[in-house]
Amino acid sequence: MDIRINEDPACGEPEIVIRCREMDERVVRMIAALRAAEQKLAGVRNGRTFVVDPAEVYYAESVDKRTFLYTADAVYESPLRLYEMEERFGAGDFFRASKSAVVNLARVKSLSPMLGGKIEVLLENNERLMVSRQYVPGLRQKLGI
Repeated sequence: MDIRINEDPACGEPEIVIRCREMDERVVRMIAALRAAEQKLAGVRNGRTFVVDPAEVYYAESVDKRTFLYTADAVYESPLRLYEMEERFGAGDFFRASKSAVVNLARVKSLSPMLGGKIEVLLENNERLMVSRQYVPGLRQKLGI
């Protein structure tokens, strides 16, 4: 893959042009990641609604049919369900780790295999989450391992 960046002081909005022989899975994922980078999340905390950058989210968790977004310094309640987060941001850095959690790969520090085929994820904030056995193949595919 060849990446070129041309800086032009006269340029208005950034423009991204993708040239390819054919639209394959890799190109589709790049496009989805670029689109996801411009999306924001709404999160509620203390009765106020905040705009949350998805890159700041470590993980999202579903508890009692409510979805929570965990960042470095706060926890927000989100109106989105986990499957909706997965649909919107799954082509980027987010992946389904279990039935009740979606994790941001950009915030993962390390991975450790566990007994029973599970994987333990250590996040940048030193929280640990488990990737369920059934979601491990998707994680491996996303990481290319």
